[in-house]
Formats: sequence, structure tokens, C-alpha cells
Amino acid sequence: VQVLRNAGEEVTLTVSFLKRAPAFLKLPLNEDCACAPSDQSSGTSSPLCDSGLHLNYHPNNTDTLSCSSWPASPGLRWEKRWCDLRLIPLLHSRFSQYLPGSDLCRQNAFQVIAVDGVCSGIIQCLSAEDCIDWLQAIASNISNLTKHNIKKINRNFPVNQQIVYMGWTEEREQDSLQDRMYTPKFLALRGSSLYKFIAPPVTTWDWTRAEKTFSVYEIMCKILKDSDLLDRRKHCFSVQSESGEDLYFSVELESDLTLWEKAFQTATFLEVERIQCKTYACVLESHLMGLTIDFSMGFVCFDAATK
Repeated sequence: VQVLRNAGEEVTLTVSFLKRAPAFLKLPLNEDCACAPSDQSSGTSSPLCDSGLHLNYHPNNTDTLSCSSWPASPGLRWEKRWCDLRLIPLLHSRFSQYLPGSDLCRQNAFQVIAVDGVCSGIIQCLSAEDCIDWLQAIASNISNLTKHNIKKINRNFPVNQQIVYMGWTEEREQDSLQDRMYTPKFLALRGSSLYKFIAPPVTTWDWTRAEKTFSVYEIMCKILKDSDLLDRRKHCFSVQSESGEDLYFSVELESDLTLWEKAFQTATFLEVERIQCKTYACVLESHLMGLTIDFSMGFVCFDAATK
């Protein structure tokens, strides 16, 4: 393209015949050439160019295709075949209707981003119903793949370190002066902790490199109603840590929100049931006290010195 741009007002093109070109473009060979390569009808698509037209002749691997045999083949005709322009693996991939980093929702359009960053580009649907159908179908596939992956990973973890949930969200930046309001974050509920990652954990070592970790029984998760929303994003929830820090997250679909809420409640219950009892230091009327929360007995407050 650059050469053509720099060629001036008049461009002279010299066209020459290349024997490999017909096989590359899936076109019938010239009659005066020797023979067709054995992979002529292998069905593999050219990564650069493919007209979508293929010959429906499928010889055995032992056959040698000669040019003279092509027209004589009784079932020979042109047919249309699907060509893969781009493949997006859905495991740990994410999708979004919003303009990157913003709360502006696209009109009946979305994009899918693979875990390695490969993007589908903007997929425009004809109607809102079509868009929702696609999003739900993609979300369902991602969810099923994630569940299957969690089962495999959990085989290597003890009972108290089992993964309950993994999935993408978008975290709202606390500094509203930045151009980018939202940043993709990968959340995981495993054992006693909520993990926040920049990218999905693949190895055991990755779990030690979380951006932040919280104890599930010492944080509060709240599904936000319309009156609590901070911008035009609809499906949001907040996480308040023990230090009082508020984290604000957005997901794409209402079903994602329901899934997250159920997973958080499950993870919290499993951990509380496991530890049974927890004692915290506190101060009551200038006296150092202990507050014990027991899963079976309830609450006990006692003087730290005399018990």
C-alpha cells in the first residue's frame, strides 16, 4: 500500500504467473502446468486471502491430482465454504457493550476480548434482542468453560482452599479526574479470600501475585440499586473492606450480578462454617475487651484481663 501511495499519479503494474498462487488462493490450476499439489483440497484457509470459493473435490492422500483429471471429475463444482477470519478462545475471555474505560454503552453492539488480548472488533447486531441473545450465549459459554476449569484446578487444592468463583469485572477508578473511568479486573473467590487480579491466574505462583486480597468474612458486598449507581453503568456492586475502603465494580449482564452475589454468599458461608469461632480485640468504656463471634454459641464480650 505504501509503495502504491509513493508511486505518483500513474502506476505501472507487471503481472506474472506464479505456480504456487492457485493453491494458495484455492483456484483451479492453469491447464499448461504440471500438476496440482496434493494439499489442493485440504480445506485449510489461507491466513491472508481466501475468496471463499473452493472445489468440492476431496482426493485421498495417496492420489496425485493432474490438471487433466480436474475437468473430467464428475462431481466437480464450485461451492461456498466458511473461512475463519479470527478465532477468539472463550476461556477467561471477556466481552463488553461499553466504550473502553467509560460508562457509554454502544447501541446493539459489543466486542469480545480473549485472555491474550486478541479482540473480535465491534460486532454490530441488527436489534437489541439479537444483541442480548448473543451476549447471553457468549456469557453462558464462558461460564461453562470457567466452571469446568475450576473443577480441574480444585483437584490440586485442599478443601479449605477451593475456588468458588472466577470471572471478569470492571473496577471504577477512585480518581475521577482520569480519562479512563473503568479498568478490567479479574475477581476470584477462593478459600477464605477474595482475590483481585489484573489477569487470570494460570499457575499456582500467580495466586501469590494478586493485586489485592481480602478476607471474605471481613468484607461486605452490596448489590447496588438504581439510586446507588454512580454513573450510567447498570449492573454494579460494591465491596467494602475492613479498612473502610470502598471498591466499585461493574458487570455486563444482570445474570452476572446474580451469579456473583450467590458465589459471594456461598464463599462467606463456607468459610464461617469452617472457622466456627473468631475473637476480636475491642475497647468498651476505656476497658480492653474481647469480642467472640461463635457460629454455634452466638456473641460473647469479655474483659481481656479477667476473661
